[in-house]
Amino acid sequence: MSSPSERLRELGLTLPPVAAPVAAYVPAVRTGNLVYTSGQLPFVAGELPGTGKVGDAITLDEAVEQARHATLNALAAAAEQAGGLDAITRVLKLTVFVASSPFFTEQPKVANGASLLLGEIFGAAGDHARSAVGVSALPLDAAVELELLVEVG
Repeated sequence: MSSPSERLRELGLTLPPVAAPVAAYVPAVRTGNLVYTSGQLPFVAGELPGTGKVGDAITLDEAVEQARHATLNALAAAAEQAGGLDAITRVLKLTVFVASSPFFTEQPKVANGASLLLGEIFGAAGDHARSAVGVSALPLDAAVELELLVEVG
């Protein structure tokens, strides 16, 4: 079986540089064999690909794609603390926050963008517990923010 970094390359993806914090926090913290990421936004080359509420200014498909970008940002932060992507042995928990219009109730579909990508990269080690939460607003008017908890070897 190929490594997570090999699978990432096979998908035509790369980990971006770790996103600079937008407030007083660090992107990720390691304690023992666990790495917790701070909330990661879907920055692409330093910019948000779209802003606003899902179900209003942002479509479901756009939100799913933003969840994938936020996942890559979270993995970059986790990998920096772990000593590389291949040092991550298991994805334990994913929490996805979706800035939602009042009648949008498909937060789990948005979160699937992240969950499915983790499965593509880590295989069975990417199976995780998850929460998908609708919120009224996110930092910088982002549509999606997510956090990861991973185990490292």
